[in-house]
Amino acid sequence: LLGIALTVSACGKKPAPEPTALPQAERPRPAAPATDEDAARRAREEAARREAEEAARRNAATLAERVFFDYDVADIRSDQRSILDAKVAILRNDNAIRLRIEGHADDRGSTEYNLALGQRRADAIRSYFTGFGLEASRFEIVSYGEERPLVQGRSESSWAQNRRGEFVVTGGRVASADPR
Repeated sequence: LLGIALTVSACGKKPAPEPTALPQAERPRPAAPATDEDAARRAREEAARREAEEAARRNAATLAERVFFDYDVADIRSDQRSILDAKVAILRNDNAIRLRIEGHADDRGSTEYNLALGQRRADAIRSYFTGFGLEASRFEIVSYGEERPLVQGRSESSWAQNRRGEFVVTGGRVASADPR
């Protein structure tokens, strides 16, 4: 019996070593309770982030807004200048933004004529921008002529929507700075 008791006691686990106390500098610090000031600061930061995101969405929508032209001309209409002016304000605030200006025409006239008309329209828009001191190198222009109609149809309202300039951001990131 004595032999069995010694064998059983010899197979037991070794006691765990006593934990040593960490020096004061290495001890984990409990998280400080959030104060009303912390909560207010976080709320302000979140509101500012949401406002910046909304401003970026507005700027992106402004940059994408189309402009329209009269029949068989490439002159910027007076009622379309405010749309381009809003784009100028955004482009002045961020020199990294690059745009592709796409010129379009309705389907009246030959394919070659409409491609040339779309080119003149895109050139007119770029000239409008450069007239405000923006670098021409920031703008790529392309003409689609009658190849990409916005609206199908053979009526003046359809044709009017197809005589347009469209804009695609090709470089930079639309900033959240609101130019207003």
